[in-house]
Amino acid sequence: MRAPARAAAALAASALLAGCGLQSAGTFVPDADPAAIEPVVDGAPITVGAKNFTEQLVLGKIAVIALQVAGFDVTDLSGIPGAAPARAAMLSGETDVQWEYTGTGWINYLGMPEGIPDQQAQWAAVRDADEDNGITWLPPAEANNTYAFAVRSEAVDDLGGVATLSDIAELPVEERTFCLESEFATRVDGFEPMLEAYGIPLGDPQGVPRDNVSILDTGAVYTATDEGELCNFGEVFTTDGRIASLDLTVLEDDRGYFPAYNIAPIVLTETLQEYPQIADVFAEITPRLTDEVMIELNGRVDVGGEDPADVALDWMVSEGLVSRG
Repeated sequence: MRAPARAAAALAASALLAGCGLQSAGTFVPDADPAAIEPVVDGAPITVGAKNFTEQLVLGKIAVIALQVAGFDVTDLSGIPGAAPARAAMLSGETDVQWEYTGTGWINYLGMPEGIPDQQAQWAAVRDADEDNGITWLPPAEANNTYAFAVRSEAVDDLGGVATLSDIAELPVEERTFCLESEFATRVDGFEPMLEAYGIPLGDPQGVPRDNVSILDTGAVYTATDEGELCNFGEVFTTDGRIASLDLTVLEDDRGYFPAYNIAPIVLTETLQEYPQIADVFAEITPRLTDEVMIELNGRVDVGGEDPADVALDWMVSEGLVSRG
């Protein structure tokens, strides 16, 4: 990014953050001692950010615990209210480290018109494009928290054995009912273009009539999909623990519509240049983050009611990354 553009971005970020009132998270972060992650610095300051939904809160606590054990003096800014403020915090330098999603960086932050389904190609593209913004994308996890649609498992046979998004086009129009959250309803990589890609356009009496679509809060989408009264098909996130707990069946995106949303640590390049050991800390963590791991950890919070910090520490201890303090 050229200097005037960087200055403008920083100014816009500062204005946005001023309205957000970001402050250190008040939630508990348990003590931990070294194991696979060992001290690499002595009290260097660093700020970790995380958005305000379950997966991000768990990941944020993992980063906080890991960096504390590695010897950093960590400020915890978990709970940033949304993607735009989280991005603004990075651009303004208010946070040094966050976990981000490759598709979010590419489409939402960098304004690209469509995502890249190939996971490695999507990461490489966003990594290269974000270099000029002073942000380094470290290697991604296998975990890919992309969008999907799910159906209650007991209804699969009643709906003709539906298994793929293409199968929805074979159903009677009255069975093509959907529940989704408001953001997905308006995203450039969201609902309406998805229906176009699968040949069942929104608003078309022979596609998906608008009356067939219910807009709900995220949690209510899962409940409504499980109950099957408002909709047969609900928008879900593929690493959400409620998929398993509610016995929902995720439909295959057989035309490869949805972009890759692999989890990756992002670090201010300036911070990483000063403390290159940060990359080594995350290299211990990121390869262990699979879809199955995130489904389990998210489920412990959303279904089991556990605290994200406790879930983060339990997992890190079980993996031998840290030991209990």
